[in-house]
Amino acid sequence: MTQHSEQHNVRSRRDFLKTTSAVAAAGTLTGGLSIARGAHVDGNDVLRIGLVGCGGRGTGAAVNALKADKNCKIVAMADAFDDRLKRSLRLLKKQALRMEAPEKVAVDADHCFVGFDAGRKLIESGVDVVLLVEPPHFRPAHLKAAIDAGKHVFCEKPVAVDAPGIRSVLATAEEAKKKNLSIVSGLCWRYDQAVCETMKRILDGAIGEIRSIQETYLTGALWHRGRKPEWTEMEYQLKNWIYFTWLSGDFNNEQHIHSLDKASWAMHDEPPARAWGLGGRLVRVGPKYGNIYDHHAVTYEYPNGVHVHAYCRQIPGCYNDVSDIFTGTKGTAFLYSKPRIEGENPWRYTGPSPGSKMYDKEHQELFGSIRSGVPINNGVYMARSTMLAILGRMVDYTGQALTWDKAINSQLDLSPERYAFDAAPPVLPEADGNYPIPMPGITKFI
Repeated sequence: MTQHSEQHNVRSRRDFLKTTSAVAAAGTLTGGLSIARGAHVDGNDVLRIGLVGCGGRGTGAAVNALKADKNCKIVAMADAFDDRLKRSLRLLKKQALRMEAPEKVAVDADHCFVGFDAGRKLIESGVDVVLLVEPPHFRPAHLKAAIDAGKHVFCEKPVAVDAPGIRSVLATAEEAKKKNLSIVSGLCWRYDQAVCETMKRILDGAIGEIRSIQETYLTGALWHRGRKPEWTEMEYQLKNWIYFTWLSGDFNNEQHIHSLDKASWAMHDEPPARAWGLGGRLVRVGPKYGNIYDHHAVTYEYPNGVHVHAYCRQIPGCYNDVSDIFTGTKGTAFLYSKPRIEGENPWRYTGPSPGSKMYDKEHQELFGSIRSGVPINNGVYMARSTMLAILGRMVDYTGQALTWDKAINSQLDLSPERYAFDAAPPVLPEADGNYPIPMPGITKFI
C-alpha cells in the first residue's frame, strides 16, 4: 500500500452510490444557487463551475466553458490524483490570463478535492454547474449526485460502461426533467453545424428511406502512462484507464461512440432489435494493454430492416478511416470531411469546417439554457448511444447475437468491491502477469 492510499476513504460500491442521493438533503448549499433559481439565472449572475476529472479532456472542457459565457468562473476541481489536478489548474490559470480574465479561475485550496470522494465533495461545495470529465465508470454515480443536488451538468461521453450504469443514467435524466435541470452531452457532433445541417436533410428525407449505414473509426494507437513500482494496481489502472473495460467500457465505447451516435441519430434514437459481431486483440497484446480489444466489427439490425455496419480499430501502421455513410432509396449522404449528399437531391455543405466550433458550442448551449430557463436534456440519446456501444462489446466478447432488451437488462456490474487505492480492481493480472481477456464462445453473457 502506498502512503497516500491510507489518506483516502475506503468505500464500498454501495456507500459510493448511497452518497449520490444524500448531497441534496440540506436544500440550498452554502453559497450556491437554489434548485429553483438554478434553473433560470439572470445574465449578470456568476455561474460557478466545478470540474470533475482534470486530465487533458477535462482541462479542455473547462477551457471551452470559460470561453462560452462571460459571467462564469471555475471555483472547484476534483480528481483522483493531486498532481493531475495541480497541472490542470496551472493550465487553466494560464488560459485565463490569455483571455485577460484571471478572475475566471478562482479555485481556492479548500476547493481542490482529491481521491475517490472528490467528485461528491465538489458537488457539495457550492458550485452551480458540474463538468463530468472523469473516466466513464464514475459518470452514472456523479451524474446522479449532481442532479440530486440541483446542479446543471455537462457530461462527457460515454456515460457508462455497463447496463446497470445505463439504467441509472436514464433514471437520472428523467429526474433532471422534473427539476428543470440541463444535461448537455459530450457527444459533440450533435452540436456541429456541418453535421447538424446534413443530418437535418437526412431526417427530412433528402436521401429517401434509409436502407443501410456504415460507420468506421479506424485509427492508430493511443497514449499509455507506463507503470511505476510505487503504484498500487488500482492506481496503475486508473492512470491507464482507457485499457480497462471496467473504466472505459473498451475503446468502441470510449471512442467509436461518436460514430454510433450519428447512426442512432439517423435512426431517430430508437434502439436496434439485435446485434452480432466479432472482435479481438491482434496487436494489443500483453499486460500493458489491460483487457480491452484492438478491433471490433458489429452489425446492428433494426426492426425496419436497416442494418448499421460499425467498424473500429486501434492498430498502428494500418489504413485509417473515420467516416459515416448513409445510403437511402434516393441517394447517399457522407458526413465526414466535406459533408455532402449525392443522388436525387444533391447538396454540399459550404460552411465552417466540421468540428471547428462544436466543443465551444456545447457549453454555449448549456449556459444559454441555464440563463433562459429553458433546460436542455440530452440524457436519453446519450444513454442509448452509449448502450449501442456496450451492446457491441457484449456481442464481440461473448460471440453471441443479443437483443437490445436482453442487453439493456444485463446484470453484469463492472464495479470494484471497494473504491480505494489499496483495493483490488475488478480485473487482476494472472500468474503470468497478463490480464484475462474475454474470449468469444467462452465468455458468458450475464
